[in-house]
Amino acid sequence: MAQHTNGSSSTVDPKSGYSPANSTFYSKRKPIPLPANESLDVTTFISSRAHSGKIAFIDATTGRNLTFSDVWNAVESLATSLSVDMSIHKGDVVLLLSPNSIFFPIICLAVMSLGAIITTTNPLNTNNEIAKQIKDSNPVLAFTIPQLLPKLTGSNLPVILIDGMSDSNSNLNFKLKIVGDLQKMIQKKPSESRLKERVTQNDTATLLYSSGTTGASKGVISSHRNLIAMVQTIVGRFKLDEGEQTFICTVPMFHIYGLAAFAAGLLASGSTVVVLSKFEMDEMLSSIHKYKATTLPLVPPILVALVNNADLIRKKYDLSSLETVLSGGAPLSKEVIEGFVEKYPSVKILQGYGLTESTAIGASTDSLEESRRYGTAGMLSPSMEAKIVDPESGKAFPVNKTGELWLRGPTIMKGYFSNEEATASTLDSDGWLRTGDLCYIDEDGFIFVVDRLKELIKYKGYQVPPAELEALLLTHPEISDAAVIPFPDKEVGQFPMAYVVRKSANTISESAVMDFIAKQVAPYKRIRRVAFVASIPKNPSGKILRKDLIKLATSKL
Repeated sequence: MAQHTNGSSSTVDPKSGYSPANSTFYSKRKPIPLPANESLDVTTFISSRAHSGKIAFIDATTGRNLTFSDVWNAVESLATSLSVDMSIHKGDVVLLLSPNSIFFPIICLAVMSLGAIITTTNPLNTNNEIAKQIKDSNPVLAFTIPQLLPKLTGSNLPVILIDGMSDSNSNLNFKLKIVGDLQKMIQKKPSESRLKERVTQNDTATLLYSSGTTGASKGVISSHRNLIAMVQTIVGRFKLDEGEQTFICTVPMFHIYGLAAFAAGLLASGSTVVVLSKFEMDEMLSSIHKYKATTLPLVPPILVALVNNADLIRKKYDLSSLETVLSGGAPLSKEVIEGFVEKYPSVKILQGYGLTESTAIGASTDSLEESRRYGTAGMLSPSMEAKIVDPESGKAFPVNKTGELWLRGPTIMKGYFSNEEATASTLDSDGWLRTGDLCYIDEDGFIFVVDRLKELIKYKGYQVPPAELEALLLTHPEISDAAVIPFPDKEVGQFPMAYVVRKSANTISESAVMDFIAKQVAPYKRIRRVAFVASIPKNPSGKILRKDLIKLATSKL
């Protein structure tokens, strides 16, 4: 049971975790241990843990591997070089623009060990999007690969190349100042005389940009304490201290899901991480087969593909080593969970809920039995507290009442970078994070996400949750994917519009889609416009990019 800051433990319902004394839900899971030493950075915390394994990272494409001693020697060498040769100091921001790589965690850990701040960005972002992040975060140095150098053109940032410069890219040299080669830097002997600045748990470690599914992306400030708590949660959840495991890294390391789980969490245990530079289904399955992987973190669309193509996959690949898949980004439906269990009976399916603002921690299902509470995001993570708050009145609700989910705990961010207004509207003075998710918590302590608060469609004063309509659309045998958005209308304010991906060779019509929904919902929830598309735009964690679809829909007005 969590530590109760208000009221006594006797007021907490052991079944739901709810305390009527302060309208707070407490985690039913065992609290995580946190180090008392304030002068501690996350890199030192991870490196000082006992390691049972030998191989830390394997490049799935080339087979190159790094042992744990390779990793820590490289981290120390790079930290020395950054400090002594590049004059990187505590508080400096360093940009990392790279696909997944076995060197990605080394760069993050070295930068953070100096008390400097790592900011990552999506390699698929446009030059303009990257330029915006550079202007906002003001980095003093960038790490990238030669192929991505054009995306930094005009930034005037000094650049360290992760893979070295090839002749084909040498013509880009004149536009950017190349100041180092990572491969050479990590081979240098670390300096014993390096001056180490004091780094505390409260200092900023990362500046990751939230996915911006509903609006502009914002820089999320996470402390070393946030990351240490995240590592402890992951180690406890997967019982990583009890034996070596092999993880396949398909999720992007620049995103909180990938950075949290791989660049930090798994180094803490002695497990091996097989790194895919980008997601490719055949390479992922081949890597499970080749490296006898035990655990596969992924996003819902990949899980659905595993179910839909199971017969073909099982003929071609030996997945017998796989013990667990972990899905994050959106709750899984009954059909997907049971379909997976039927096709892969020996694999346990777990789910997780978290935000960039909560360092990827919030709620989880830690067994198949818990995942079978269909539609749930899981129970509160260890040491996490929650409230369900009425967005209109601010009143906190008990069990089975829907309101905005507020979270508080050791992984909650410090705030948004250089954005006091956004911080004040998201974090209150008592440390509660307003998630923006409409949820309820049931009598057994399971959280159910109803929808994004900002995404509710306002039809004649009624509120329509898009996720409810999307879930119904996905039950249609001729629909493979769908997204619902608000479409502006002078008479009703907004009405639901659906973007639909047909299953191959199907010709379901616009009217058939609307009729299908109309039979199942109240009149105000009916879909009144349909467009057919080849795919639904989603961010790396599988969330629908509704703002892109809204832009597409309204561009024709």
